Amino acid sequence: MHSSVAPSDSQPMVPGVSPAIYGESDFRRIADLIHAETGIVLSERKKMLAYSRLAPLVRRSGLTSFGAFLDTLGGDPRTMTEVVAALTTNHTYFHREPHHFEHFETVLRPELLRRANSGADVRIWSAGCSTGEEIWTLMMVLLGRDRMAGLKLARGKLIALASDISINALAGARAAHYPASALEALPEPLRRAWCVPASAPGEPQLAIAPEVQALVRFRELNLMGKWPMNRPFDVIFCRNVMIYFDIPTKERLIERFARQLVPGGYLYIGHSERVSGPATALLEPVGPTIYRRKGHA
Repeated sequence: MHSSVAPSDSQPMVPGVSPAIYGESDFRRIADLIHAETGIVLSERKKMLAYSRLAPLVRRSGLTSFGAFLDTLGGDPRTMTEVVAALTTNHTYFHREPHHFEHFETVLRPELLRRANSGADVRIWSAGCSTGEEIWTLMMVLLGRDRMAGLKLARGKLIALASDISINALAGARAAHYPASALEALPEPLRRAWCVPASAPGEPQLAIAPEVQALVRFRELNLMGKWPMNRPFDVIFCRNVMIYFDIPTKERLIERFARQLVPGGYLYIGHSERVSGPATALLEPVGPTIYRRKGHA
């Protein structure tokens, strides 16, 4: 998953900010704020999680109440970004939901290779990329198991965008190095072709090969806001981002994704997510949580 509210509520109280100055009205303000900013719905059972995540920010501000802290956010975009980061978490791993990558490799990749080899653009978007495991898996699958053929492909017009609302997650994605154990879920030929040893203390590390890193552009992006892209994509992955959204927010977002695809382009969503609402007129299901934009490529 990518940038969503953490599922656990077993959070300790944070010294320095008294729970007596964190009330129901403060939580409702926080819930309204995070919904307006990100589309995420904070249920009542997240009340103490929100407290524990934001109390360090309140304490650092020098203010003594959540209300006073929340009053400052309208004129402080940087702290607002920190609030969003504190209330979201990023859980993902390499080769997650492998049926998506198998479909991409067997159904979509041959056509993308044909287009890339003919000099046409190939445009891919990982929307909610978290710490990078999804986009790096996707790019390695696209480049393939033959390193020499993949390097030739990489010299084509491949354009990969990876976006997330969390600046902390994006920093991890850009760093592109991980514990070697985290990459064991990848097919071994891909790991051998596109990962290199990385020096780090402790557990052995692997880095994504520089040739793969050079293909991806990372961008901080709130999916609820304006999108700067003015051209459509061949592929959009947005998986396990919408599970904490309410239905109207999900339907608006999926329709926007559908309109951001070329005719014949593919949208991959999370295993517990479904397409509904206006997007059903634009997308047709072609596999488990895989949808194709209607029309001819």
